[in-house]
Amino acid sequence: AWLEEADRLALEGRYAEAVHHLLLRSVEDLSRRRPQIVRPALTSRDLANASGIPQAPRRLFAEIAAAVEKSLFGGRSVDAEEWDRCRAAYTDFARTRSWAQ
Repeated sequence: AWLEEADRLALEGRYAEAVHHLLLRSVEDLSRRRPQIVRPALTSRDLANASGIPQAPRRLFAEIAAAVEKSLFGGRSVDAEEWDRCRAAYTDFARTRSWAQ
């Protein structure tokens, strides 16, 4: 249901909110897969640089986090193309095989 919510936000043109939704879900996924890494004080930038996360998912997470950071803190909008890239990055990030070391 949460992914449908992100897709709905994107369909409404609310791309920044949709990408932020993906980031929050990605952090939840990280906390399930690597509970020793995710702590309340860490930022998404900290998580994107965490060495305990395999390279492929870390790169995909970093792509989503960068889009959110750019919009939330940089005041730049997220467009449909960037949403599509982040949506694809999340799909790859969530795949189990991307977590193999």
